[in-house]
Amino acid sequence: MTSRRIFRLTGNDTDPFLQGLVTNDIGKLKDGLLHAALLTPQGKYIADFFLCRAADGAVLLDVADTLADDLLKRLNMYRLRADVTIAPTDLNLQRGTGPAPDGALADPRHPALGWRRYSDAPAGDDGTDWDAIRVAHCIPETGIELTPDSYILESGFERLNGVDFRKGCYVGQEVTARMKHKTELRKGLCTVAIDGAAPPGTAITADGKPAGTLFTRSGGRAIAYLRFDRARGDLKAGDATLRRLDPDRS
Repeated sequence: MTSRRIFRLTGNDTDPFLQGLVTNDIGKLKDGLLHAALLTPQGKYIADFFLCRAADGAVLLDVADTLADDLLKRLNMYRLRADVTIAPTDLNLQRGTGPAPDGALADPRHPALGWRRYSDAPAGDDGTDWDAIRVAHCIPETGIELTPDSYILESGFERLNGVDFRKGCYVGQEVTARMKHKTELRKGLCTVAIDGAAPPGTAITADGKPAGTLFTRSGGRAIAYLRFDRARGDLKAGDATLRRLDPDRS
């Protein structure tokens, strides 16, 4: 499991502070776990994370360890004089797809991803094949498909409940809204059938022209970032042949 760090946000301005920064509606915390991202003013991805309400009203923030220091730096940059304190915790993440233990929260991205729980117990999971689930439902992972300078709509954030278009302004909102309402996505993540060998990161071509990049593979399927205008018929990635499939949006 990817190493995670859990932060605790407290103070009277915590909710409005987050509401003006992240892609999702903080009001939804009353319903459980929230998935969101912080973007650049140009609408590009910086980090994605989970938020939940603690029993005492604080907000817990769960982020990949590789992104934690930069995210904390940026949050403190935006904090200015707001009454918000951001502190590390000793909590760990447990997750699984079997029976949910007490205190577990449903992963908001897709029902197949099961539950997440934050406690003093050691970090770990129940041995689920997470890559198989992610590939089957075209769910990007931090640091693999979700990389700096990507756009969250190309990464499926709307389908995976990571962005709210009715919440009002946040950093990068103008570009994200324009991509949603005024343009048709020309690139993005999708599931492909794959036959043959090709490691993640292999360039994908269509009739010899650049068409995208191969990412996580599980069995005969994989997640790929594709130019949709070239993702027709057979594609090549190293020694592998690929064909675009429609993502499972169930």
